[in-house]
Amino acid sequence: MSAAIVGWAHTPFGKQDAETVESLIVRVATEALVDAGITADEVDEIVLGHYNAGFSAQDFTASLVLQADPALRFKPTTRVENACATGSAAVHQGVRAIRAGDAKVVLVVGVEQMTKTPGPEIGKNLLKASYLPEDSEVQGGFAGVFGKIAAAYFQRHGDQSDALAMIAAKNHKNGVANPYAQMRKDLGYAFCREESEKNPYVAGPLKRTDCSLVSDGAAALVLADEETALRMRRAVGFRGMAHVQDFLPMSKRDILKFEGGALAWKQALAKANVTLDDLSFVETHDCFTVAELIEYEAMGLTREGDGARAIKEGWTQKDGKLPVNVSGGLKAKGHPIGATGVSMHVLSAMQLTGEAPEGMQLSEPRLGGIFNMGGAAVANYVSVLERIK
Repeated sequence: MSAAIVGWAHTPFGKQDAETVESLIVRVATEALVDAGITADEVDEIVLGHYNAGFSAQDFTASLVLQADPALRFKPTTRVENACATGSAAVHQGVRAIRAGDAKVVLVVGVEQMTKTPGPEIGKNLLKASYLPEDSEVQGGFAGVFGKIAAAYFQRHGDQSDALAMIAAKNHKNGVANPYAQMRKDLGYAFCREESEKNPYVAGPLKRTDCSLVSDGAAALVLADEETALRMRRAVGFRGMAHVQDFLPMSKRDILKFEGGALAWKQALAKANVTLDDLSFVETHDCFTVAELIEYEAMGLTREGDGARAIKEGWTQKDGKLPVNVSGGLKAKGHPIGATGVSMHVLSAMQLTGEAPEGMQLSEPRLGGIFNMGGAAVANYVSVLERIK
């Protein structure tokens, strides 16, 4: 039994001082049910994606979804977590419940509130997504981890500063059209390329414009089995999906290959019976610009070490042969950890149904690919979506 996305909701990402984790959850859960035309009593199961790791004093959050409607009381509800891929972990768990025949309708919510945490604690919390016996002393927190990856990539494949700046500039330009994005400003290539007081080096060769934004926000979607979905006003099906988990210590793998991500892409495309060339767009995990660069290679867009070609020749621009992060990606949209993967699925579903915001909508997209990863290519999730109604 296959599953489809039949409704969704998405808050703006950014600094949300007037919100709480609970209010964000309740807001998107309520709005997603309305959007799907589903009443709360029709929901069979609930999955919440919430990373936390110290961002919220309230750590037991699964039942906060029930605050959206009294009719959700007594529904089986689970909080899932898989570092920065927490949102996709929640989506995939919801799909599996439907495929197993345990549910016909699943409400999936992703949430995080990060900006109320002091800066030093933010770095400490994020570093928990790395292997602490090796990485606990890394300067700059998780940015330091990817700074090491970028430095190693530069050493093996040459200075990629131009390519990283082009990726940052592309995503910020795309983010201007996304009303949910935290930063809706076209920074331009020159600003992203040059070190300045406003764009200092953060870790290794990574500057501030190479790093995704600390953010608050939530997204939600309603999943239904195909029979139910085809009775809805629109439905976006999962053509293929894969989850590949790799070793946590970077010392146990070639970190520049993102092998888990490459395998997840290979498996998901095979299940979907398509190739990368069949995709209309990709939403990928640009927590740092070097991650997007390596992901070009992992998805098979270029050969190993040649990812810069994809951005320099315009392949991944909005009007290129495979637009990547038309939403602005994590770079412009922000990266509220537990919400990110759900957001990727919501914005991809919007694209495929022609409901993306003006200026962000592509022309008649058929298939969308999503890659969301936790840690440094440790938890790797790929979804291939298509509209079925």
